[in-house]
Amino acid sequence: MNRVRKRESGNGIKENMNLEIIRATERWQQAGAFYVRIQAMAKKHHITLRQEFDEHDAPDTKYILALDDDFPIATARMYEHDADSVIIGRIVTLPEYRHKGIGSAVVKECELWAAELGYKKVVLDSRDNKVEFYRKLGYKECGEPYIDGDTFRCIRMEKDLS
Repeated sequence: MNRVRKRESGNGIKENMNLEIIRATERWQQAGAFYVRIQAMAKKHHITLRQEFDEHDAPDTKYILALDDDFPIATARMYEHDADSVIIGRIVTLPEYRHKGIGSAVVKECELWAAELGYKKVVLDSRDNKVEFYRKLGYKECGEPYIDGDTFRCIRMEKDLS
């Protein structure tokens, strides 16, 4: 299991917690990622499981999972867009853990993993009310706003990894 330990110093995490950011390569870890998505998005926004878990939740999809004392609290998924770029999405943190730097740490771990895999760019579709969060992480808008399914107004954003 590949674990990346994140501590309070230097990463923006403001509370004392036993935070671990891992690359969820085992089924039980991926189940933790799905748990966070169900609790923080599907349940809250009344998104059906069929909408939440789509064709991009495939065997080759990569998942990042944040744990607090082995309890899943945040996640993201990553899959190939083209030979040079990946898409990260389903970036979500449980409500009681938001505004503590955890989402940023999850995104940064996705970027690190993508770079290690040889990708040059990360693409994501941000909900319109989260654009500023991604701007602070170095992402730039590269498209017009659109409606994602029946749920959210989004805008495509990109970041070069070089």
